[in-house]
Amino acid sequence: MDFKEIKELIRVFDKSELNKLKVKEGEFEVAMQKGFEGGTVVTTSAPVAQVAAPAAPAPVATPAAQESAPAAISGDTINSPMVGTFYASPSPEAQPFIKEGDTVKKGQTLCILEAMKIMNEVEAEFDCKIVKVLIENASPVEYDMPMFVVEKL
Repeated sequence: MDFKEIKELIRVFDKSELNKLKVKEGEFEVAMQKGFEGGTVVTTSAPVAQVAAPAAPAPVATPAAQESAPAAISGDTINSPMVGTFYASPSPEAQPFIKEGDTVKKGQTLCILEAMKIMNEVEAEFDCKIVKVLIENASPVEYDMPMFVVEKL
């Protein structure tokens, strides 16, 4: 099972009414569970390594935070394309890719999302101005969670 298939499986599972799901393909296994304060937990195992999403509750991943966030957000947003960890810069000592007030062009890198030890650059899909950064560095994000409030140009 490749990364895109796992990402799609997580997306479908998050939108479903299922509370648990376990998929096994050869030596590879994925188990997901919903219904507790920490959001969705995904665990995978392979012959060589095991990877587990953090199970500790995080303020940005709690259902209450997700329910109240849309009411507080006005304007266009750029949302997370996957579940992962948000990084504002390419390394801890580097400057952030963008900051509030910056104007970005289509294709410019906005942040990095780490998912399953893979670093994924998130690029702007349109020209815009960053009005507000909604996620703190090294914080977990859920699929389709707003990360930036933007003003389209």
